[in-house]
Amino acid sequence: MQTMTEDTARPNAFYGRRVGKTLRVTQQDAMARLLPAWRFALEDATNPTALFPNPVSGLWLEIGFGGGEHLLSHAARRPDMGFMGAEPFVNGMARMLVDLEKAGLTNIRLFDQDAALLLDRLPPSSLEGADLFYPDPWPKRRHWKRRFVRPDNLDRLARAIRPGGVFRFASDVPHYVGWTLAEVRAHGAFRWTAERADDWRRPYPHWPGTRYEAKAIEDGRIPTYLTFERA
Repeated sequence: MQTMTEDTARPNAFYGRRVGKTLRVTQQDAMARLLPAWRFALEDATNPTALFPNPVSGLWLEIGFGGGEHLLSHAARRPDMGFMGAEPFVNGMARMLVDLEKAGLTNIRLFDQDAALLLDRLPPSSLEGADLFYPDPWPKRRHWKRRFVRPDNLDRLARAIRPGGVFRFASDVPHYVGWTLAEVRAHGAFRWTAERADDWRRPYPHWPGTRYEAKAIEDGRIPTYLTFERA
C-alpha cells in the first residue's frame, strides 16, 4: 500500500483519506509495477511538455480523475494532446493504472498528490484546459473551506490556464454547483459560457460518463455541467 506523502498535511487540502478499501491483487500489482512508469515528480512540472515521449500540441489537466474513465477517453480521442491527471486517492489511481495499461496510451502522465501543488509548479498559461468532475462536496458547513473551488485555487487555475482556455466543472450536488458559480463569478478571471439551460444540463461533447455519475443518476441526482473560459 502506498504511504502518505507530506502534502497530506497541507492545511485545508481538498481531499480527505488517501486509501479506501483494500486493493485487489491486480491493483496492488499496478501500483507497484506501473505507477513508477507513469507518475511524474513535482519538480518535473516546471517543464511539462518534456513528460511525454512524443511532441504534444497542448496540455490538459484533470483534477481528481477518480477511476479515470473520462481521462482515458479524452486522451484516446486527442492523441496530439498531453494529459496530466492528479489523483491522491490510491484506490482510484490503482483502477486507472489497470485500465491505462490495457489502453496503451502514451499521452497521459499521473500525479498522486494535491493538485494545488502541481498548479503552483506549472508554467503560466501552460494549460489548454482543466477539468474538475464530481469533486468531494464536503457537505458539512465546517468543511466547506476544503472544497477545491475557492479563491486560492481559482488563482492557481487562472495562472496556469492560457487566455481562451477553459475550466470545466461537473457535479450532482446543487449547493456545490451554486457555490462554484458564485465563487468563479466573484473571482473574475473566468467567464461562464452558458447561453441557454441546455448548456449546463447536457453533458460535454464526447462525454463517456463515469462510475460515480452513473450511480448518481440511478439514485435520482441530476448532474450539472459548467464551462468557464479564461478571460
